[in-house]
Amino acid sequence: MSLILNIDTTTNVCSVAVANKGKLIDVIETTDDKNHSHVLTVFIEKIFNKNKLNIQDLSAVAISEGPGSYTGLRIGTSVAKGICYANNIPLISIDTLQALAYNVKKTADYNNGLICPMIDARRLEVYFSIFDKKLVKLTKTESKIINNDSFNNELKNNKITFCGNGSQKCKEYIKSENAVFFNNVITSAKNMVELSYNKLINNEFVDVAYFTPFYLKSFIAIKSKKNLLYKPE
Repeated sequence: MSLILNIDTTTNVCSVAVANKGKLIDVIETTDDKNHSHVLTVFIEKIFNKNKLNIQDLSAVAISEGPGSYTGLRIGTSVAKGICYANNIPLISIDTLQALAYNVKKTADYNNGLICPMIDARRLEVYFSIFDKKLVKLTKTESKIINNDSFNNELKNNKITFCGNGSQKCKEYIKSENAVFFNNVITSAKNMVELSYNKLINNEFVDVAYFTPFYLKSFIAIKSKKNLLYKPE
């Protein structure tokens, strides 16, 4: 058995999936972004009990590495590391954008063009990469503020499928006939199962102690304007 627990907490979706030899067994997920810290371990326990599996039987844990929500990434990584430490099993990291691109590639409507997964970075900013039909990354992962000129050069000679929770707000700015938008492609642990299995059989693991998620941007704490100290008259 090559049993892998896949975890994705990069966006508002909190998702866990178990798979054996790259074949999905089950997935549990929610889109409530306020409860990742409360539901993640519950989902993991539930999916193993439901399918009569044991954590000790895992060959690896796979974590969606980002980019994405700073808090979500920390929650998912902490849980994944804890399971790996406790059971002495390896940790696999999966590029979140590549997993989104892989989901597009599996759909019947995919037109064999380029794929541009996008993660919402608030306002008009997105995290993105561009992949070819073989899921080879053609650009580095970066952030971009979307405007009317965004991706004009890439769209001149290429069909590009935009997907992910950052893509829908780009529709009114990206008007090229070569631009295709997939509404129903979201981050999910089930998109990771074949990618994580390929890494398992190739022994592509990350160091459990030193692995950190790909935040892309540093976390910035904003000082409250409220006076939190009570000062008696």
